[in-house]
Amino acid sequence: MQDLKLKKYAELLVKTGINLKKDQILVVRSPIECAEFAREIAEIGFEAGAKDVVISWSDEIYSRIRYLKASEELFDEFPSWQKEFYLSYVRQDAAFLSISASDPENFKDVDPVRIQKFSRAFNAEVSEYRDRLMNNENVWCVASVPTPAWAKKVFPDLSESEAVDKLWDAIYASVRVNEEDPVAAWNEHKLALKKQMNYLNQMNFKSLHYTNDLGTDLHIELPEGHLWLGGSDLTPDGHEFIANMPTEEVFTAPKRDGVNGRVVSSMPLNFNGSLIDGFELTFKDGKVVDFSAKVGYEQLKRLLETDEGSSYLGEVALVQYDSPISNMGILFYNTLFDENASCHLALGKAYPVCLKGGENMDADSLSAHGINNSMTHEDFMVGTQDLSIVGITQTGEKIQIFKDGNFAL
Repeated sequence: MQDLKLKKYAELLVKTGINLKKDQILVVRSPIECAEFAREIAEIGFEAGAKDVVISWSDEIYSRIRYLKASEELFDEFPSWQKEFYLSYVRQDAAFLSISASDPENFKDVDPVRIQKFSRAFNAEVSEYRDRLMNNENVWCVASVPTPAWAKKVFPDLSESEAVDKLWDAIYASVRVNEEDPVAAWNEHKLALKKQMNYLNQMNFKSLHYTNDLGTDLHIELPEGHLWLGGSDLTPDGHEFIANMPTEEVFTAPKRDGVNGRVVSSMPLNFNGSLIDGFELTFKDGKVVDFSAKVGYEQLKRLLETDEGSSYLGEVALVQYDSPISNMGILFYNTLFDENASCHLALGKAYPVCLKGGENMDADSLSAHGINNSMTHEDFMVGTQDLSIVGITQTGEKIQIFKDGNFAL
C-alpha cells in the first residue's frame, strides 16, 4: 500500500504539480536521503515523455561538515560549473521539481556568517534562474518527503521508523493523495482558492490591518495594481502548474515602503538549517527597524542583513486557521507545510507577477511601483486562532476579511 501511495504521489507531482510537457526536461533537486522517491519521479517523468530527467543531489550532512571545516573565503564563491547547471537548464525551458526535506537543526552550530556568505554568492550567480522562476517563465514545484532526522524532530516520542511512517501519512493527507481521485480533489481545491482570490482582487483593498493577542498590530499597504494569486500558476505560454504542493494560500505583494507596526511570529522558522523562534519585527515605512528573537537571534540578524531588500516585506499570504494542515495539529518545522497552516509574510523579494504587468518590468520599474527586490525570499508564520485582518478599501471603508483566524467572507 505504501508503494502504491508513493507512486500515486510521484505521478501527482509530475502530471499535476509540474504538468510535464512532452519533450520537456525535468530537473529534480533532491537530498540523497530521498533517493528512492527521486528515482520514482525520474521513472514517471520519462514515462510521461520527458526529454531528460536530471537529478541534482544534495547532502546536508556533508554540507554541515563543509561549513564547519572549510576555509571561510570559500563561501564567497559559487563554482562556475554549478552556475552553468542552473542557467543552461532554465534557458532550455526545463521544469524544476525541488524536494524540500531537511533536519531543522542540522546547522545549529554553524557560524551563520558562513551560511549568509554562501547564500549571497549563490543568489548573485544564479539570479537569472531565480528571476525566471519567480516570474513563472519556467514551470516549478516544491514538494517534500520524510527524512529520518526531520521526522524525529516532528515526532520526538516515536521511534525513527514510526516517526517516518507518521510523517508520510501527514504528507499524503496534506497533498490529497489519500483521496480516491487526487487530481479531481486538486481541481476542486484550486477552484476554492480561486474564489478567495477573485474576491480579494475585486475588492482592490488599499491596505490591511492585522491584530491578535500575541501583540501583532501591523498595517500593510498594498501597491496600486496589485494582484492576488493562489492555487495554480500559468507560464506566459499558458502552461498551468502548481508551485507548492501542498498549498492552501492566496497571496500578493505589499507596497515596499507601506508597512508599519509590529508583528509577532506564531511558529518557529527553519532558516538554513537553524531554528528561529519567538521572534518579532517592528516596521517603519516598510523597513524592519527593530527585532528580537528568543531562539536564533543571530540567524534572524543575518537574514535581515542579507541585502537592502531583505529587511522589507515581499509577500502577504492568507491561510485559514481552520484549514487541512492546521487541523492536523502538527508543527512540521518545514516552511512548505507550516506556511500552509498559517497566514504568513515573507521578508525579501516579491513576486513580480503579483503586480499587473509586473512580469514584463525590469527591477527599476518594479521598484517604482512599490515592489521589493532582494536576493532572499523567506516566509514566516503570523497566523493565530484569534487573528483579525481588516481590509481598508480605496474609499476608506473597513471590511473584516479575517475573524478568529478564518475568512469572514
